[in-house]
Amino acid sequence: MGEPTDWPSRGITLESAKKWGFTRSELGGQVVRIFNYRNAHQQVAAQKVRFQKKDFRFLGDTGEVGLYGMHLWKNGGKRIVITEGEIDAISVSQAQGHKWPVVSIPTGAKGAKKTLRKNLEWLNQFEEVVLMFDMDEPGQEAVKECYDLFVPGRCKVATLPAPYKDANDMLKAGLVKEIVDAIWQAKVVRPDGIVNGAEMFDLINTEDDLVAQSLPFVGLQTMMRGVRLGELITVTAGSGIGKSAVVREIAYHLHAMGETVGMMMLEENTKRTGLGLMGIAANKPLHIDRTGVTPEQFKEAFDLTLGTGRFFLYDHFGSTAIENLLNKVRYLAKGCGARFIVIDHLSIVISGQEDGDERRMIDNAMTALKALAMECNVCIFLISHLKRPSGDKGHEQGAETALAQLRGSHAIAQLSDFVIGLERNQQNVNTIRYNGKLYTINNVTILRILKNRFTGETGPAGWLLFDKETGRLYELMEDPLAEKDSGSTGGSDFEEDDGDVPF
Repeated sequence: MGEPTDWPSRGITLESAKKWGFTRSELGGQVVRIFNYRNAHQQVAAQKVRFQKKDFRFLGDTGEVGLYGMHLWKNGGKRIVITEGEIDAISVSQAQGHKWPVVSIPTGAKGAKKTLRKNLEWLNQFEEVVLMFDMDEPGQEAVKECYDLFVPGRCKVATLPAPYKDANDMLKAGLVKEIVDAIWQAKVVRPDGIVNGAEMFDLINTEDDLVAQSLPFVGLQTMMRGVRLGELITVTAGSGIGKSAVVREIAYHLHAMGETVGMMMLEENTKRTGLGLMGIAANKPLHIDRTGVTPEQFKEAFDLTLGTGRFFLYDHFGSTAIENLLNKVRYLAKGCGARFIVIDHLSIVISGQEDGDERRMIDNAMTALKALAMECNVCIFLISHLKRPSGDKGHEQGAETALAQLRGSHAIAQLSDFVIGLERNQQNVNTIRYNGKLYTINNVTILRILKNRFTGETGPAGWLLFDKETGRLYELMEDPLAEKDSGSTGGSDFEEDDGDVPF
């Protein structure tokens, strides 16, 4: 609608109007200015119409609206400037000769944080993000809200000289060079984090509620005292022991406690992950067999898990580059509100890298993940593999786990707040009786705390029994293996007096 035209009173040239698709037209008997928002296919998805007296109105599909001008620039680069309004974005672009990326917020200062969070993944592809919002109070308050969305040091704030409120004011005054200078002189405004200890008494004297959430297994809960935001928790075991099943139960429990959870299961597709979570809700391994599950029960399991909108799954399409994964973790935390994130597993992340130095890559990955957990204030559950222990007995035969067996690098043990080892003898077909049912011992997993930065407690933390019919892990309050280590065959009378209830 309308044709590109200059806007002399605003200092906007015809070249700028053509570059940005900015048009002038008549609507309802008055002259209007039109800002076209385009989608990823370069199609006009919505239009922001500026009537006289600064009356704005959106037309079209506002659901597809991102940042104004996104379609003009390639993904990623050295720097991008973000302004508070469309006219300011065109003004900055014109001052830079339309050579460098600039976009604007479609809803002004009030909706700035929400809009930037929605487009965070795209913005994080740039090395530097410069906020050039209006110099008035609403604009500067929006700056304070928005720069926390970005990696420390990446976001800078441009300051315009008084009495100019925005970039267009400066363009009208002919201060083109000064606009560019403001971009180059933009500064990181976050504090450096250095605190004088003498000023910390009030902080130290305040009781902190450190526990963010509980764990589903009593043994782990007792020794770990729950889990806290900012922690990196590594779960490790031999091949096929059931690491994914354990973290899936933990994720389901956290979700049931009202948390939003991110699932980055790199060895399976999102359908398998989704069915695994639904299977816990339905007490049925739905990824294997749906026999006996009615459509109503299947939908109920979906509604209790994926349907809540508080599970976010990573469809990795085979891409496991560490930088890509870190950006996804940051998006899950900042953009989706996930406080707990599962990454399964570290080895597949490292194997996807071109660099052949496994130890160095693991060091870098662990450092980045721990820093990310603290930066985004999230708890990360990371699955890691073990190297084969010395001797004839491997982890698949129930060998005890140890920190020294973590595969690839000591950084896994050093940077993890907790390391939880899982042990299970896959070959032991001796039986135990639990809740009236007979189980083989190869369905019993020992939980062992190998590192505990919070309380220092380490050692055995309980036993989990896997039920093939329900696909669930149930905690046992006593050691079911104590009388079976002698190698006797046949069943035992082991029984939980109070039973065990799926959580």
